[in-house]
Amino acid sequence: MNRRAIVIDALNHKETNPVPYTLGLTTQARDKLIAFTGDHKIHEKLDSYMCGIYYSGEPKEIPGRPGYFRDDFGVIWNRNGADKDIGVIEGKAIASPDEFDAYQFPQIDENFVRNQCEWLVENKRENFSVANLGFSLFERAWTLCSMEDLLCYMVSDPDFVHGLMRKITVYNLKKMDITLDYDIDCNMFGDDWGQQRGMIMGPPLWRKLIKPHVASMYREVKSAGKFVGQHSCGDLSDILDDLIEIGLDVYQTFQPEIYDMEEYKRKFYGKLTVWGGISTQADLPFKTPEEIYEITRNTIAIMGRGGGYIAAPTHDVPGDVPPENIEAMVRAFIER
Repeated sequence: MNRRAIVIDALNHKETNPVPYTLGLTTQARDKLIAFTGDHKIHEKLDSYMCGIYYSGEPKEIPGRPGYFRDDFGVIWNRNGADKDIGVIEGKAIASPDEFDAYQFPQIDENFVRNQCEWLVENKRENFSVANLGFSLFERAWTLCSMEDLLCYMVSDPDFVHGLMRKITVYNLKKMDITLDYDIDCNMFGDDWGQQRGMIMGPPLWRKLIKPHVASMYREVKSAGKFVGQHSCGDLSDILDDLIEIGLDVYQTFQPEIYDMEEYKRKFYGKLTVWGGISTQADLPFKTPEEIYEITRNTIAIMGRGGGYIAAPTHDVPGDVPPENIEAMVRAFIER
């Protein structure tokens, strides 16, 4: 049985041996791992069960402004600070609801999306393939008008928020029409809704202003016979049943600081696959390699029982994680 088939069995809640795993690294973590191993291709040799692309588009550096990048939506990202992978937003593309009608969404770069998809189809080998659409809805909205303002508009001007979310969704559906043409197993949406305890906007506003648009994107994927994945950091306990209801197959990221593993397995066994479980917040940066090895093995033993689990760090491994701990985690993935 190849790696793709093992992932599909896990998604269908069949117990697998081995349990599938995957690993993402930030630029800083990858550089540290290369320096530690002396192998510039080490990341390619970690034998992940999954292979993916990000078709949201990469911001381009602004000429004459080192460290400042502009994305397709006109949003400026400053990567000169601590966050060099994504950056911090400067200014607002939509300063107020009155400016919404004047804002022009970018043209979709179909050649870029198709090139990404063609690369994935050609290079996925026997891995499970994923097309990732980052900043898919709430995140795209707040990057345009700021997090603080968007949350206020959710209460003060819900019609504007509905209109903005709908316009983003229509834009996404046009992009997805391209990816769904290809032999790619899963469409994944990236959209952080949670915080350490509870949701950023709360469940009622999520259900009113976000859920209907998410559901329409999920339906498009399901109608094409593909799996649906959702990334969101934080605590989504209050809406996991909603996500199952509208068709979610796999939820990433599963954070052990937030969810009790045994309780989750009791409540959602056979309903929702999760991806993650090895903490980049509390464990990977701070524990010894021996502890990381045991934590990883224990997590797989609990979460892999009965299927429905893809082992992974909870996020792309950040730069503060010692390379020895990355190596210990991967060793536990392989040796279990």
